[in-house]
Amino acid sequence: MNATAWKEKSIGEIVAEDFRSASLFKEAGIDFCCGGKKSLNEACAEVQVDVLPFIARLEALTLTEPGHSVNFKEWDLDFLADYIVQNHHKFVLKQLPDLLVYTQKIAEVHGQNHPELLEVADLFCDIDKELRQHLRNEEEVLFPAVKQLLKGFDANAAAVVVSEINRMDGEHEFAGGAMDQINRITHGYTLPDDACNTYRVCFKLLEAFEDDLHVHVHLENNILFPKSVQLANSH
Repeated sequence: MNATAWKEKSIGEIVAEDFRSASLFKEAGIDFCCGGKKSLNEACAEVQVDVLPFIARLEALTLTEPGHSVNFKEWDLDFLADYIVQNHHKFVLKQLPDLLVYTQKIAEVHGQNHPELLEVADLFCDIDKELRQHLRNEEEVLFPAVKQLLKGFDANAAAVVVSEINRMDGEHEFAGGAMDQINRITHGYTLPDDACNTYRVCFKLLEAFEDDLHVHVHLENNILFPKSVQLANSH
């Protein structure tokens, strides 16, 4: 692929085709989940990354053996939906209660010296409310409708898939944007000298939560959602 083709390719397409590239985007500070529709050229420009050396790294990656890298793009939609529920939904629901407690606790104890923690606590409270309802809608409404379509075209299921995905794109933007804001105001989860053990645990969990959310949203925004809409529009 020449440089022009690379530049025009969307971030989401690149990661969907070779998930190993996600690590390069993370290192460069490029959002490959909620920002997946942006072209590589546009995304690099936004974070002031020289696009040509970055393309060279992507090309070098494609020339190496994939090893055990998972190709989510080839998975059946029902299997991918179940994988998202079992791996990402369960992870989110397990982490939300602890992170609510930890973010509130460090805001109370350290908020006077580190006022950004007050914003972190507020942002995560919003994330908690948004994601709980979002995951419930996916599991009870969207994913069953997708599975219904896989059995054969159903006009009602098709309408549900299209309307739910249109709405959920915005919810992904909100949750992803809130986590990005937490990352920014904590300077990439950098610990101050006076950080206590709870502070350290909280930041470690927040970073892991953000990493998981990026993969979670990528699988939906760049693979499951587009394929589901295509299926819904197939008649």
